[in-house]
Amino acid sequence: MRIYDIIEKKKLGSMLSHEEIQFVVEGYTNGSLPDYQVSALLMAIYFQGMNDDETAYLTECMARSGQMLDLSAILGIKVDKHSTGGVGDTTTIVLAPLVAAAGVPVAKMSGRGLGHTGGTVDKLESFPGFKVELALDDFIENVNKHGVAVVGQTGNLAPADKKIYALRDVTATVDNVSLIAASIMSKKIAAGSNAIVLDVKCGSGAFMKTLDDAKMLAQTMVRIGKAVGRDTIGIVTDMNQPLGNAIGNSLEVIEAIETLKGQGPEDLTLLTKTFAANMFLLAHRVETLAEGLALADELIASGKAMEKLAEWVASQGGDAQAVKDYSLLPSAPYEMEIVAKESGYVESIETELIGKAALVLGAGRENKESVIDLGVGLIMHKKIGDEVALGDSLATLYYSEASHTDAAMRYIYEAYSFSKDRIEKPQLIYTTIS
Repeated sequence: MRIYDIIEKKKLGSMLSHEEIQFVVEGYTNGSLPDYQVSALLMAIYFQGMNDDETAYLTECMARSGQMLDLSAILGIKVDKHSTGGVGDTTTIVLAPLVAAAGVPVAKMSGRGLGHTGGTVDKLESFPGFKVELALDDFIENVNKHGVAVVGQTGNLAPADKKIYALRDVTATVDNVSLIAASIMSKKIAAGSNAIVLDVKCGSGAFMKTLDDAKMLAQTMVRIGKAVGRDTIGIVTDMNQPLGNAIGNSLEVIEAIETLKGQGPEDLTLLTKTFAANMFLLAHRVETLAEGLALADELIASGKAMEKLAEWVASQGGDAQAVKDYSLLPSAPYEMEIVAKESGYVESIETELIGKAALVLGAGRENKESVIDLGVGLIMHKKIGDEVALGDSLATLYYSEASHTDAAMRYIYEAYSFSKDRIEKPQLIYTTIS
């Protein structure tokens, strides 16, 4: 078998066989195939596409290129959740204890943030002492004992994806639905859960900018899940403005805690309950979505979800007192109000610019070696559809270095657009694909 022939075959629009896909994934992972030939194949795939069978088998080969976690020792149906990224996406910190409080095991691997997109692992490290690295046996024991554990991704999880993504990133072949879907799903499949709920973001702060593209990605990933034996649900959600009001690690942790108290932002609360209800469905904890939503409400109202959060934090070495005493969390020494220069209604928010504002304050990483300031960030006070008067606060900046505030302020002012006419609040959940 020759890589040249495989490139030629895909260039002409033909379907690749399982053997050919496996040959490429194994060869590139072990270094026997050069970058320039795999780059040529990726460009051929970009233009000619892949069908469902090719995409599913590519996903499976990438998943099996490294460690496949065996979570069979964890009792019950393990349901994972994945988000395609965004700004202010704090759902995991709310969702994990909420789902675990219902007796559904949550065994999750999460990533760190890069650029304007925050990472769950960084946010969890806001709890003093929280350990995001656990040996597999300890990870499994924690889930069996406490119902929940969230750790950083291991280095040997889908290494083929890591190599192929790095190549796509420098060859302008990132934005192909089959390649995106295979990249995401290979890591989820390797992580060992029985079922997966996918949050596919759509809008100015998301990778998929249009609803049609987001639906196509969700449908592709759900079909991959079905093909490899994982129950999968895709929920397409809005990211034309940040989720919730807080952007920044410890600020988002506080917002997550307030949401578990029943006092969080309306959008974050609705989204988290929706994900929880779908996870309950996949775990056969409930029979209908309405039943799942009611269970989520009950767990929040009773305080059981909050109790589970404190238990989870303590189980991974964190200071559970920080769940009640926010002064124990990292905080920025200074704050500043960003006030409106005009009146009207918020018409749109360029979400990526809000993420960049938090990034320049130090809440994110410019590159993998950057050090995050866990205490800095911003709280938004006005979102799409809100009425704004001249001088109203659009956002509060929390910062450590005054030299960072000018750039953050520019990003925020650039992000907001206003209208004199009343603006409808945007739809949060577009569709569910199962």
